[in-house]
Parts: sequence; C-alpha cells; structure tokens
Amino acid sequence: MRTHRLIFPLAILALIALVPLSGNAQEAKLKIRVTPKQAYVFVDGKAIGDGHRTVSLPAGAHEVGVYNYGYRPDVRSVTLTAGQTTTHEVSLQAAGGSVTGPWGRIQIEGGDRAAVLLNGKTPDYLVGHGDEFNHDFIWKQELIVPPGTHQLTLLRDGSEIWSGTVTVAANQKVTIHAGGAQKTADWSRGRSLTLVPRFKAGWASATVAVGAPMISSFTANPAEIRCGQSSRLAWQTSEATGATLENEAVSPSGEKLVSPRATTTYHLVATGPGGRNTQSAAVNVNAGVTAALSAAPDSIRYHRIGEKVVEHTSSTLTWSSANAESVAIDPLGAVSPSGSRSVQPAPRQTAAGPVNETVTYTLAATNACGGSATRSASLRITGAIEAAPEVLLHSVFFPTDYPDENRPDLGLLASQRRALSLLADGFKKYLEADPGAQLLLEAHADERRSRDYNRALSERRAARVKQFLVDAGIPASRIDYQGFGEDQNLDRASVESLEKENPDKAPRVRLQSRQANWLAHNRRVDVVLRPSGERSLRFYPHAADDSRLLWQVPKPARRVVEKNQ
Repeated sequence: MRTHRLIFPLAILALIALVPLSGNAQEAKLKIRVTPKQAYVFVDGKAIGDGHRTVSLPAGAHEVGVYNYGYRPDVRSVTLTAGQTTTHEVSLQAAGGSVTGPWGRIQIEGGDRAAVLLNGKTPDYLVGHGDEFNHDFIWKQELIVPPGTHQLTLLRDGSEIWSGTVTVAANQKVTIHAGGAQKTADWSRGRSLTLVPRFKAGWASATVAVGAPMISSFTANPAEIRCGQSSRLAWQTSEATGATLENEAVSPSGEKLVSPRATTTYHLVATGPGGRNTQSAAVNVNAGVTAALSAAPDSIRYHRIGEKVVEHTSSTLTWSSANAESVAIDPLGAVSPSGSRSVQPAPRQTAAGPVNETVTYTLAATNACGGSATRSASLRITGAIEAAPEVLLHSVFFPTDYPDENRPDLGLLASQRRALSLLADGFKKYLEADPGAQLLLEAHADERRSRDYNRALSERRAARVKQFLVDAGIPASRIDYQGFGEDQNLDRASVESLEKENPDKAPRVRLQSRQANWLAHNRRVDVVLRPSGERSLRFYPHAADDSRLLWQVPKPARRVVEKNQ
C-alpha cells in the first residue's frame, strides 16, 4: 500500500510534466512608462489603467494609445515577442491653453482607477480617471465641465462598468456614484473661476477643466446657386473631437462641395468631451428656367409643280435658355441649351391648290430641380401645289416623200405645225416640274422606195420636227430622235383598229382605199415623253383642212404642198 501510495503521486507529477504550458508559451509583457504619470493607457481600444504599468499580452502587434486631457494623444503599433518584455515610453505633448467658464463640477464616487469618458465612448473622449475626481477636501480633485447634460461612461479593465447622463448647472456640483445615484449641491467656487488650465495635478490634487466645443465658422459659398451648380461648405471648430455634417462623419475642420437639387439647410454638429455644438448654413437653389424661341422670317414660300418643288424658302429658328439641363424643340428633338437652326418645313397638304398652313415649334427646357419653361414659335407656309402640266402628245404626219434631200425644211404642213406648237408649250411648262424630262422622236416611212431611202427619209422627218420644237423654245439637249424607215411600220390590222378609235372619222373613200390609207399612217413621227414613257396618239388628222395633202400627194402637186409650209 505504501508503494502504491508513492507511485500514484509520482505518476500524477509525470503527467503534469508532459502537459505543454500552451497558455503561457505565447505571452509577452509590455512595460509602459508615461508622462504625465496620470495619463491613461488603452491597448487595442480597451481601457487598461493609468500611469506606469506592466501588462501581459499575447505576442504580436498591438495598438497602444496613451491619453490625457489637455495633451495630444499618442497612438502607436507595438510588436511584442513571446517570452520577452518590451518597454514602451511615451511623453505626451501639452495642447491648448486655459479655458473659460461658466462652469459646473462633477464628482465621481466608486470609480477608482476607471477611465472617465465624457460625451463619447472612444478614447478620444477621455477626461481622466476616477481617482482624479473623487473628493473635495483641502486638496481638490475635480472635473469641471460646461453647464448642460453630459453622457458619462466609466471603463475599467477593458469593460464598461457604468454609463449614464448627468445634468450640471452653472456653479453647481453633482456627485454621482458608479451605481447611478446623483446628488446636486451649490458650488460657490465656480463663481470665482475665470481662466482655468485644462489639466493641473499635484501630490493629492487634480483639476481637469473641459472646454465646450465651438464652431467658429460654418459658411456656404456661394449661398445661392442655380440648379446643377455647386456650393462649397467650409467650417472651423475648436474643442471638438469629432463632427458630423448631415449625420455623416467629417473632420472637425474642413470643407465639402455640395450640389443640392432644392434649397437646403445643412447642419454641422461638433462634439467633444465638453458636449456638442450645432450650427447651420443654407444653400438657396434657384430652380427657375428662362427660355426664348423665335423664327425669322416668320413666313416661308412653297411652290410645287407635279413632283418638282420649284420654290421652297427657309427660316431660322433661334433659341436660348438659362438654368436648364435638358432642352428639346418639337419636332426637332434634343438641342443645345442655346443655338440656331435653319428649318424648311413642307406643308402637310398634298393635293393641288393654294397652300396656307402654320407650323408650330415648341421648346421645352427643364432641370433636375423641377424647374421648367415652355416657349413656342409659329412659322407660316404659303404658296401653291400644281398638278404636272399636260403635254399633248400627237404623232406628226408627212406627205409622201417629204422632206427631200434638197429641201429638208419642207413637208411640215400647217395642221401638224399647230399640233407641235401645242406640244412645245406643254413640254416647256412640264420642264419646270421635271427638268430632267426629254422628248424622243421616232420617225417612220412607208414601204415604197428602197430601205436605205426610207431610213434617210425618216431621219429627215425626225430632224424637221426637232428643229421646229427647238425654234419653239425647247432646248435641243431635251430632244433625241431616231429614224426607223420602214422597219417598224404599223400593220394593216393596227391601222384598222386605230381608225375605229379615231375621233376624226375618215372619209369613206379613204377607208375603201385601204392600201393608200395604210401607207399614209406610216408616214409619221411618234413622240415619246421620257422618263414616263407616255407615247403620242397615232390618230390620223382626217379633219385637218390640209388632210388631203397629207393623205396622198402625187408628184405634180408638190407646189401645192410647199404653199402650205
């Protein structure tokens, strides 16, 4: 039993020896030395304690912050090595001078060594620790604050031990216990205080005087803008740890460009251990849009013959706008804010007749701020639409063997000249509607005589007709011709069909003389209007007073024909 009892404790010791000391193997120590000695230490954002101290931390990098009200904080990254002690010395630099009242006082009980934060819960709002503000005997330990309601927070060993509000009036003292009980009493000393140092500490005394945040300036430049423009907000604060502009965190002093769409009042809130301060700046937005639209001249001319527009004048639209982001002119569409454009509207009317219409152009200018303006300009269209002139196309007939080689100007009898004159007058007007129109002359000869003779004869006939039309005022470039001779003669059936449709009924003797009648129909020049392809009527002019000379002229009667030229 003895042996057993001895072995058991030894076994336990051996087992303990085998267990690795993992909880301590990665620990390191941080030895902190601070000036002033009342400064408070935060590691990785957690309250550790005041003054010189050594703390155990996991090896690695840590953020070490040293704070004391009235001094610039010191925040640095410190890397600790496992199993070693790292010394970190910090000497804070004083910042800011004395502050003025009025004052109230807060005395804190039950917050020994706790970090005291006023009106915020980050280290920047530290005003001291509990042992600096806990009695009022011969040696003063006091927290002096601007009158008002303050949020008080006590932190110790990385945890919040109490937080609540305390309302302090001028020249009064509020004693607050960490549990939450508060007691208010008169504080006559406050009446005698003028300039008070931010931080003052002795052997058994300490005074921290917290300044109220001030907004020395908050401006908007310019204070009035048009829609889409920007204004620069600029501000300066003092005694402020942080600031918000329209609930957005900003630096305590700075500037920002804003582009409001409507008149807006901006609110700047400066916060610090001494409380908060609010100031406003307004930016007035002019959303009004101005616009103008005109048409010069206010009337244009339009003249169309057939499909050809022979006159179409224009007008110039001129417009301007201010404080507009989007500008459109109906029916042109989107346009620049200001400008001009030539317009040439066509009438809605398509039928022939006089034209008298009004076209209205409407400008709409808007901006993103709700501003808008509408302007209109009217343009009158006057003139006429005419149907294309009628061209009377009649085939031209010649007596036998006319014109001949010696007298190419003969053979065009009076009735045929009258028909050509009507054709010429109509075609000249037609050219106004269609300047590209042309006349094609297709000349024929009856089958008597040789093929070569007949071709030459048909060409002389075509040339004679062209010359007449040119003499009547038609440009030669508008006339082309071709002599077919006897190659494309009408057959007898076609002649009989034409005679049935002909409004000038043929004398019986001509109908009975079918051969002579057939030959007479083939001594002609057809007229084709191009590009339409419309062809002349091939009706024989039986009713013409010189019809007998056209129909059949024997050689001895040549002088009679020449008298009819």
